[in-house]
Amino acid sequence: MSGRVVVDRDACIGAGMCLVFAPESFTHDEESKAVVVDQHGDPEEAVDTAVEGCPTGALSRVTDGATA
Repeated sequence: MSGRVVVDRDACIGAGMCLVFAPESFTHDEESKAVVVDQHGDPEEAVDTAVEGCPTGALSRVTDGATA
């Protein structure tokens, strides 16, 4: 799946699954919310797993303005 990963900060609860699956692509900020630090920090498959594994659905991919 291609596209840019975005974080819905209102939905993020800081569970950290993104950090488990794609630690070079995500970090947590001072509010323990997910932040994308490098769209290509991990293999695309790992980032997709992080997006799919987010328990609140706070992570998504967008392409040309549409959420994927």
